[in-house]
Amino acid sequence: MSRIKTTFAQLKQAGKKALIPYITAGDPHPKLTVELMHAMVASGANILELGVPFSDPMADGPVIQRASERALVHHVGLHHVLDMVKEFRLKDNLTPVVLMGYANPIEAMGIENFADKAKGSGVDGVLTVDYPPEECTEFVGLLKARDIDPIFLLSPTTELSRIETIVSKANGFVYYVSLKGVTGAGHLDIEDVANKVSAIRTKTDLPIGVGFGVRDAATAKLISNIGDAVVVGSRMVQEMEQSTEQNIVANLSALVAELRAAIDA
Repeated sequence: MSRIKTTFAQLKQAGKKALIPYITAGDPHPKLTVELMHAMVASGANILELGVPFSDPMADGPVIQRASERALVHHVGLHHVLDMVKEFRLKDNLTPVVLMGYANPIEAMGIENFADKAKGSGVDGVLTVDYPPEECTEFVGLLKARDIDPIFLLSPTTELSRIETIVSKANGFVYYVSLKGVTGAGHLDIEDVANKVSAIRTKTDLPIGVGFGVRDAATAKLISNIGDAVVVGSRMVQEMEQSTEQNIVANLSALVAELRAAIDA
């Protein structure tokens, strides 16, 4: 059983929902990434989503775009990100790590080479924003053969017939984008999110994570009543932007703890 599946099973048994915070690897400095990962777990994160820096992050809003830019200043590439996961695994062999990124760096590395290195580093899931499920059958097969979960996005405009196609390729969980647009954009319509998640549940037994618009603890609580996981990205990165190197770990830890408390309340 994969770490992701195990985590969701344990949380379900405990009557809890998953908290999945996102940070971009290498932001604000590569030397801080692994320390921040451990700090988030210690503060209540169940699964970590680690962004792979990319020069054209089309699904990301300005906050996460800036995070990629800061990481790229330090020349952080996909192989560095895999090294960070490997270092994280030296002290934590239980918390699932999902890489979120784009196809270009994976294609440049070679999909089979990437799958091998991801397995060797301890990656549990891969979400590639611009790999349509119809066009990545080989890639999905390579991941599944190595017990790495391919994770796909579902949006407010995804039709039920296409949801069936997408979830047939997915493992681990599916990620529902709770609003139209890029990460951190717009205002959540909770009723609309609830209706869409209910529709998705008719097509899959996989856990459903909800993200792209969770701005605070109150919203996280509302989303936790709907989905199986709350994904928080832009808000995490905003907290990092507003922090100094001296207080960034403490500030991020406090935010994760605040979100955890709200979800568990």
